[in-house]
Amino acid sequence: MGAFENCDWVILYVRDGLMSSLNFVDWLGKTQCINHFRINDSWYLVDLPGYGYAAAPQELRTDWNKFTKDYFQSRSTLVSVFLLVDASIPAKKIDLEYASWLGENQIPMTLIFTKCDKRKKKKNGGKRPEENVEDFQGLIRDFFQTAPPWIMTSSVTNQGRDEILLHMAQLRNYWLKH
Repeated sequence: MGAFENCDWVILYVRDGLMSSLNFVDWLGKTQCINHFRINDSWYLVDLPGYGYAAAPQELRTDWNKFTKDYFQSRSTLVSVFLLVDASIPAKKIDLEYASWLGENQIPMTLIFTKCDKRKKKKNGGKRPEENVEDFQGLIRDFFQTAPPWIMTSSVTNQGRDEILLHMAQLRNYWLKH
């Protein structure tokens, strides 16, 4: 998470010509430190270890969880945390807890719903990703004064690609003006 849980996927969308020489897929689920990516010499995309899936022992993931929360609370220049949530399955407790924590601590967040092209019948009774997204938003609603922005995405179909880039540009422009 770092500004992304599985930042690797989101960075794939950002890389169009900017970072095409880097192989982010190899890092998926393996981020174990802070990775800073300077964009156009004007801002940083930061990848932090995730709180959910990661190729690491539980104790280490617990340490990352504390570290990322401390990081979010201490960064005066933080524009938004991009919280990646798998939309192909029902809301997971850990995702709900993290989203709720961000809301309770008034940390700006954008929900990035991934795998919107998939439908896992066995795990969720055949619900469509759109239904899982709606359920997730309903479950976290009380923790936010204003509902956080959200984008539905798919790395397979490129759904949400342009929306992520536009949203990042809007966040950057807003930050520069304030």
